[in-house]
Amino acid sequence: MELEVDRINTFYGLSHILFDVSLKIQKAEVVVLLGRNGAGKTTTLRSIMGLTPPKSGAITFRGEDITGLPPYKIARMGIGFVPEDRLIFPDLTVAANLDVGRRSRPNQGKKWTLERIYQLFPVLEKFSDRRGGTLSGGEQQMLTIARTLMGDPSFLLLDEPSEGLAPLMVRMLGETLDLIKVEGMTILLSEQNIKFASKHSDRAYIVDNGAIKYEGTMAQLERDEEVKKRYLAV
Repeated sequence: MELEVDRINTFYGLSHILFDVSLKIQKAEVVVLLGRNGAGKTTTLRSIMGLTPPKSGAITFRGEDITGLPPYKIARMGIGFVPEDRLIFPDLTVAANLDVGRRSRPNQGKKWTLERIYQLFPVLEKFSDRRGGTLSGGEQQMLTIARTLMGDPSFLLLDEPSEGLAPLMVRMLGETLDLIKVEGMTILLSEQNIKFASKHSDRAYIVDNGAIKYEGTMAQLERDEEVKKRYLAV
């Protein structure tokens, strides 16, 4: 098992946000966490990354307990996080943004070189000398994913990657995720766009009011109109 989340409970101050959330993700899977705004998707990703540690429960990555570890240690173990708000450096060039993310994991050769990043994201090579703040929303999203890959993660957490993007950029993003999966990357993404998720994910969990309400393959979810209507307003 690549990642296992076992009955975590996470709070913001006194507010109880996640209630006994459990997930299991196999190596090289793409798993999507679906749900409405405020359902608990982002908090789940932040809990895994150590940004909002759970108060109870356990998170295991490749058999090692990472519950409550600081984010930099979790990143060093091979988990990369792409936040919804992207957080690029707007005054740095695309190339400089990528250089910020450059890091080889201990005892491993570097897998994601700048050349390979530019093969995967040709638009970034085209705009390598532009400041990040001048890019479109979709281009900034690609830059954020590319910068995360420069840290050589083996597992990606993607928070609402298609949110606010034009249809063409959503399609390009999906194609990029498919290529990253071919490289053996394991991916957990949060999404509201079920059409996007169904094209690029293997399995789905649905979270509602901070609790997991459904688990199944994308094919099973596609056939379950009642679940989609109840939890996703589809």
